Amino acid sequence: MLLHLTNAPRDYAWGSETLLAELEGRAPSGAPEAEVWFGDHPGDPADVVGGGTLDAVTGGTLPYLLKLLAAAQPLSIQVHPTLAQAKEGWERESGLALDDPQRNYRDANHKPELLVALSERFESLSGLRPVAQTLQLIDALAPTAAVVVLRERLSAEGDVLRDTLEWLLDGSAGEAVDGVIDAVVTASRGDAGEWSDTLRAIARIADTYPGDPGVVVALLMNHLVLRRGEGVFLRAGLLHAYLSGLGVEIMAASDNVLRGGLTPKRIDVPELLSLVDTAPGLVPVLRPAEEGAITTYDVPVPDFALRRIVLDGSPTSVPVDGRTMVLATGGTVRVEGADAAIDLPVGAVAYASDDETELRLSGLGEVFIASPGH
Repeated sequence: MLLHLTNAPRDYAWGSETLLAELEGRAPSGAPEAEVWFGDHPGDPADVVGGGTLDAVTGGTLPYLLKLLAAAQPLSIQVHPTLAQAKEGWERESGLALDDPQRNYRDANHKPELLVALSERFESLSGLRPVAQTLQLIDALAPTAAVVVLRERLSAEGDVLRDTLEWLLDGSAGEAVDGVIDAVVTASRGDAGEWSDTLRAIARIADTYPGDPGVVVALLMNHLVLRRGEGVFLRAGLLHAYLSGLGVEIMAASDNVLRGGLTPKRIDVPELLSLVDTAPGLVPVLRPAEEGAITTYDVPVPDFALRRIVLDGSPTSVPVDGRTMVLATGGTVRVEGADAAIDLPVGAVAYASDDETELRLSGLGEVFIASPGH
């Protein structure tokens, strides 16, 4: 069975007013358009062209959620639990209503995710930077009293990143937050050498979230710039935030998010710190294959798999195993299954049920193929 899926963009405040419209070749709606969900998640199941929603077909059992994501402003800094942590947290909060503002866990699943850039530049904060490198970054700031305090904290013994996160987010940092932000903004206006791009990115965050402790948390994180077709995998426990750009995102079917700044929403600091992995290090960028080839973005989880195919006009047969989605992201694409075919507009999905074993793709364009992992 082959189904044509669409969905309406979600109007989160951080969404772009232009990126999704430009991708789909339509006029902007005039409102922020942040995410388009293609899945059977009860929060927003995809629409089936002709009537109904995908959850009525799948019973809400898809292990993954595929999205288009368009960010004009930074998303909140966040972390996701492991499967064991999610199960324990869900059980612990079983007495709370799902809409209770004190609830942290919306389900019992983990939420690893993969983002692949569609825009020529996609900015994110991904993981905590090695402390020695952050101290080099701090050297680019004027040594004001607040900057000196931050440097001293990062030069202490023990798990200084965890201690600094707690200091920033529980309110203990006080006026030091504003002082560090001021120093970052000032430094971003000059030449800070290798740190210039990072400081300008954090200064832009400060423009959106003035006085937010998350701006200083961002100073501790890797500033990652993806080019079109490049991806980043975000495992459980990894602190991260998307800053700007258009991308394809796929994740385990979960809504579990613990926030760590850049948000007016509640931050449960003890719970956040119980999940975050403060081991620092660079997050590897997943590179695309040469044009015309199939790129597989390898991820170490069984919930999902993602491939990118650039179609050059020659028909391409793709074996599929399990409930599969084909998302068109450029050009003109036709998807054929055993008994049906769909001329797929950019920004829409062809969904193949698990009785399909092979899909035939034709046209000139680009598609992403999502499926369960192994």
